[in-house]
Amino acid sequence: SRFGQRVVCVRPGVSVVRGFMRVRVCMNSGAAGSGSTHVGGQGVMPRDQDYSQWYADVIASAELADASPVRGCMVIRPHGYAIWDAMRVELDRRIRETGVSNAYFPLFIPQSFLSKEAEHVEGFAKECAVVTHHRLRSDGSGSLEPDPDAKLEEPLIVRPTSETMIWYMFGKWIQSYRDLPLCINQWANVVRWEMRTRPFLRTTEFLWQEGHTAHATQEEARTRAEN
Repeated sequence: SRFGQRVVCVRPGVSVVRGFMRVRVCMNSGAAGSGSTHVGGQGVMPRDQDYSQWYADVIASAELADASPVRGCMVIRPHGYAIWDAMRVELDRRIRETGVSNAYFPLFIPQSFLSKEAEHVEGFAKECAVVTHHRLRSDGSGSLEPDPDAKLEEPLIVRPTSETMIWYMFGKWIQSYRDLPLCINQWANVVRWEMRTRPFLRTTEFLWQEGHTAHATQEEARTRAEN
């Protein structure tokens, strides 16, 4: 797994820890120098001959995931999802033991929220999926098209990360030091329109965990992040 945290001072008297965890599945079948192996009756390319093909063969042979009709997205099959479930359950237990509560925030984020954090989202702004209409209509030839009368007043971004939405809610929930510390975790899916994808490593949609905490002092926030 990959985990990262940063301490950010969002306003005088409130420091925030934001973190994320994106699971990466490690597979060692067909190690370098070995001959061709067979998993589930299918041949697997030796890793030292073609690493990319070996990786794809292991996923296919172990029935961890499959390609989906949507470019860059994968279908996580039962074996693969069982791995995710096991990791999520154990990590969730550890996270909650530290006093963090789980919550869920909307999949859609107003474009204006990201505009306020332009520096933060600059790295993945080109990967954002945007919703502009809320209804389809028939085009008269048997196909569908966005209904011009259903155009949204403000475009919505399909969640690439939830910082802006969570910070907005923290602003509502935190009225004084008595509301601190506030420690929230979210298990969710996010969407980033990747140009080059690889199952479990880089996909357009992926599952992850992100944690956000607010504290009265920067020292308290730093201690939380480091411990």
